[in-house]
Amino acid sequence: MSITVTQLAAFAAVARHGSVQAAADELRVTQPSVSAAVAGLSRSIGAPLLERDGRGVRLTASGRAFAEYAETALGLIEQGRLAAAEAAGSGAGRVRVIAVATAAEFLMPALLVAYRAAEPRATVLLEVGNRRQVVEALRRRRADVGIGGRAPGPDLVAHRLVDNDLVIVSSGPADLRNATWLLREQGSGTRATLEAYLDQHAVVPRELLTLGSNGAIRQALVLGLGVTLISRHAVAEELRSGALRVLDAPGTPLHRPFHVLVPRSPAPRPAAVRLATFLRSRAARAALAG
Repeated sequence: MSITVTQLAAFAAVARHGSVQAAADELRVTQPSVSAAVAGLSRSIGAPLLERDGRGVRLTASGRAFAEYAETALGLIEQGRLAAAEAAGSGAGRVRVIAVATAAEFLMPALLVAYRAAEPRATVLLEVGNRRQVVEALRRRRADVGIGGRAPGPDLVAHRLVDNDLVIVSSGPADLRNATWLLREQGSGTRATLEAYLDQHAVVPRELLTLGSNGAIRQALVLGLGVTLISRHAVAEELRSGALRVLDAPGTPLHRPFHVLVPRSPAPRPAAVRLATFLRSRAARAALAG
């Protein structure tokens, strides 16, 4: 069986986009090139990975089973390439970080400024995602370091970064049982915690409204659109100004510290280890306090 990186990349792109043309656009190749690569991969595996779906394509059962392995293999190959470049001494190394939205917006800027001062030759690429995306990127080796909640399994190592309290806020007094509750998108850790909180306290909201970002939720809250469970970090400015207030709600605040997350195996590259170590240092704590 002979499988090439080109074949894996073509199939993974089709799996992500659900379209051969979109995969070709991402990879900057022709549509026939993508189709030929996936067909060759199917022959090597011995099972069809795609099937016709109207005018488009969809993954077969074999394709769905293979997709995660393809993404992980590509991530590991990229990790290996970067590790080899570091070993050859061609730079201080590039580190890919993925952080949940609140941490990316309110913690990472100060941390990255401090890290650049300590490691001026380092290159850090920051991606923002929800909890599910953070975990997936780390498991598939598309990221070196993650910032999010506690580790969901033994394959990821978690080190506490900073406290994170979730509180219920609104622009004024509110009846929690008759309020409109604002939620983040599916896959968000804060949304999952909010849904669990409502269930635990037998709150059946009058209305649930999903908004896709902390920024959109903050604006809706200030306009008096409803209430939500949110990190103090995300609404610190609005709480200081009085635009929002913390409601006295049973069971709150909820303590959900942010953690530095790294894959357990294979061992992180030296550049990733340096960044993960810095994030747990006194210098990082001082940057956050400042």
